[in-house]
Amino acid sequence: MKFLAVALAGALGALARVGLASWTQTLIRGAFPSGTLAVNVVGCFAMGLVAAAFEDRIPASSELRLVLFGGFLGAFTTFSAFSYESLELWQAGWHVRAASYILASLLLSLLAVSLGWTLGGRIGAN
Repeated sequence: MKFLAVALAGALGALARVGLASWTQTLIRGAFPSGTLAVNVVGCFAMGLVAAAFEDRIPASSELRLVLFGGFLGAFTTFSAFSYESLELWQAGWHVRAASYILASLLLSLLAVSLGWTLGGRIGAN
């Protein structure tokens, strides 16, 4: 039942992502990916808001956290999880570890998308 709840929340998060990104991109026309930027910023704000509320004010079960963080926000934007984890490392005083995580995430992700692009361009080629 827990996985079904996460799947449903994920579906809603994905729909919200597409909706906000499309709406923003339509509103702010141009080549800049404003839709993705809006999703990432809104998702990070929501992650911080909900995480802080659960931390200090609102008791939440591990199942509810899983549904909101892993389901809805996870499908809405994984950038929010990345940002929150980076903040946790920084706040714990692990500044070098936080910076390393941020740098490694960005560089390895760019390398991976570049490699995927290169390999994908060879699919079906003679």
